Amino acid sequence: MKFFSTFVTFENLHEVRRLCHWGPIIALSVIAICSTMAILDSIIWYWPLDTTGGSINFLMLINWTVLILYNYFNAMFVGPGYIPLGWKPENQLETQYLQFCRVCQGFKAPRSHHCRKCNRCVMKMDHHCPWINNCCGHSNHAYFTSFLLLAPLGCSHAAIIFIMTMYTQLYERISFGWSTVKIDMSAVRQFQPLMPFSVPAFAATLFALGLALGTTIAVGMLFVIQMKVILRNKTSIESWIEEKAKDRIQHYQTGEEFIFPYDLGTRWLNFKQVFTWSGTPRGDGMEWPVHPKCHQHTLTIEQLKQKADKRVRSQVQYRAVEDYNGACCPLNKGLQTFFRTPCTEEPRIPLSKGDTILATRGTKWWMYGDKVLTDEETIAGERVRGWFPRRCVEKCHYDTAASESTSDKKVN
Repeated sequence: MKFFSTFVTFENLHEVRRLCHWGPIIALSVIAICSTMAILDSIIWYWPLDTTGGSINFLMLINWTVLILYNYFNAMFVGPGYIPLGWKPENQLETQYLQFCRVCQGFKAPRSHHCRKCNRCVMKMDHHCPWINNCCGHSNHAYFTSFLLLAPLGCSHAAIIFIMTMYTQLYERISFGWSTVKIDMSAVRQFQPLMPFSVPAFAATLFALGLALGTTIAVGMLFVIQMKVILRNKTSIESWIEEKAKDRIQHYQTGEEFIFPYDLGTRWLNFKQVFTWSGTPRGDGMEWPVHPKCHQHTLTIEQLKQKADKRVRSQVQYRAVEDYNGACCPLNKGLQTFFRTPCTEEPRIPLSKGDTILATRGTKWWMYGDKVLTDEETIAGERVRGWFPRRCVEKCHYDTAASESTSDKKVN
């Protein structure tokens, strides 16, 4: 009982609820199916107790499963690390360079962002991952990336086992014109266990092969994307901020030179900011080593400039002309609206006729924006934003958000 209590406490028991989500359910199901079928097929194809190669193959298979689950659960339960509620910098003068989070009632530390799913400001937030039902950030970035590396490697090994099992079993039973294919299987056929390879077993192996190959391609691509940003000491969000900074400078012709502050100059130094022997990333998630020409608030100042620029260039005021109940796929708004609903977990906002919305982006059939709230709701820190059907709104003829002077809004 003491051993069990060291791992499960009242403080972290609620984290188990993260498993009750479609992302972890699908991810763990894929891991379970591929691992189970690979173990069973390895017994049929390459009996582990008969040869050294079979033993190594079997141990490697178990090793992949253990490492994948270890990094997966650490990425989920260790979490990204959160900014304390109501946080303020020690130097009050620094608050002018930081954004204020109305939900957490505190300032956002450098590199942190508020996650609507976690409902907290996340340290060095990269993105919210539905597959772990948690954010990828400062504390779990190494675990998450290691999982993205190990999953394709393990699935590739499993795929080889699936292919060789089907080949060796079908070669002796059905002629597919493979007479020219000669593979020496004498070493792995010294002992054949009493485990039949029936039609259901063949179908299950073929299904597991599809999962393994799909996982290898999809997760492998995610690993490459993650390593690109890690080797530049960035996050996915910061890469987008850097692109917007270049766009802002080019649009206004300010002559500024934006230098990303957290790139330490070499890939090895950037790599060591995330991956350490202890598994714990460097730093406290609040202060960071920066480029010699930058300081701690270089990026936060750029974010404030982009936020002001967004109010000028991006937000367009719309007024609701139809009621909308907030359904994900509304049937009463047309077939195109129903079938073209955004494939995202971002919320939908219900609308009543006459509501005012500041739209920031959209598609041909849907739009995304903030609902204009009353003064009381704004003071209370409420914020309502999400997707809504484009046919439910019309653009205001007197758009106060867009009619303000660009020069008054621009931050120099």
